[in-house]
Amino acid sequence: MKSIRVGVDLAKRVFQVHGVGRDERPILKKRLSRGTWIEELIKLMEPGCVVGMEACAGAHHWARALQSRGFTVKLMAPQFVKPYVKSNKNDANDAEAICEAMSRQSMRFVTVKTVEQQDTQAVHRIRQGLVEQRTAKANQIRGLVAEYGLVAPKEMAQLRVAVPLWLADAENGLTDRFRRLLTGLWGDVLSLDSRVKELDREIEGIAQSEPLTKRLMQLRGIGPVIATALVATVGNAAQFKNGRQMSAAIGITPRQQSSGGKDHLLGISKRGDSYLRALLIHGARSVMRTARNKDDPLSRWVMALATRRHPNVAAVALANKTVRIAWALLRKDRDYEPVLATG
Repeated sequence: MKSIRVGVDLAKRVFQVHGVGRDERPILKKRLSRGTWIEELIKLMEPGCVVGMEACAGAHHWARALQSRGFTVKLMAPQFVKPYVKSNKNDANDAEAICEAMSRQSMRFVTVKTVEQQDTQAVHRIRQGLVEQRTAKANQIRGLVAEYGLVAPKEMAQLRVAVPLWLADAENGLTDRFRRLLTGLWGDVLSLDSRVKELDREIEGIAQSEPLTKRLMQLRGIGPVIATALVATVGNAAQFKNGRQMSAAIGITPRQQSSGGKDHLLGISKRGDSYLRALLIHGARSVMRTARNKDDPLSRWVMALATRRHPNVAAVALANKTVRIAWALLRKDRDYEPVLATG
């Protein structure tokens, strides 16, 4: 008897598999090597067998490899698999838990990413890391010059003006040694600037070549960076039944702590991709900065909300609305209609 459902616990070199037959009894418990695990697994599975994995590093690659061989692949978030782990945590128990979790009718699955989505996501992850390094360098400069009695400006744009002036001023108390050190640090910042600009051009090219991102950029508060990050994360949004589900997956809907028929809503859940969520909220803040000078329905709606609630609450609400509209554009293959934005 061959397996009809297999759970795979991924690792760097050995993969633990757990399979069940048509009678739901375990018939496969085996550890396979990375180089041959798919070929060996194919021999032990029925055609069209369903394979489940946690959505971890390498999962999308292996999912595409299995799909190309005609198998159905289901990826699950690790936190949804954890409740099914019995007793101690080990590879065998993890594989069994994955096999059990994927059989649940209420289980939520992760859509397998395409190579193009992963390419775009890699660009964003690298850019994010470079921006963090640049911020760290700038903060290091601020801390060091403070020991010499110089107060560094808070904004990066102002720091770009201040550092060359400090280096040119021979009477500000900086020693020759520290000037050399500061010159090296500032060179690091400029080098990081160059790399970030290079990736910005890469993102701009992706945004202009992809129909979905071009449609998303019709929305206010969504530019090339946010549009490409959104498509890299959700694709065409087919995994979501409605815009609220997509917004909840990104983590900008309220957490609930309800009981006894009494609904109690808290702050946003902050689930999903924190990078994408931050971009969307920053985009919403940029819309709010210009909304007070506009008279369209969306501007009136967000400004009315901002007068009743904290501006941060209004920004998150606008980001939530933007995601729901984005879902409609992606799923219904239509362009943005401003008159329907507050409907």
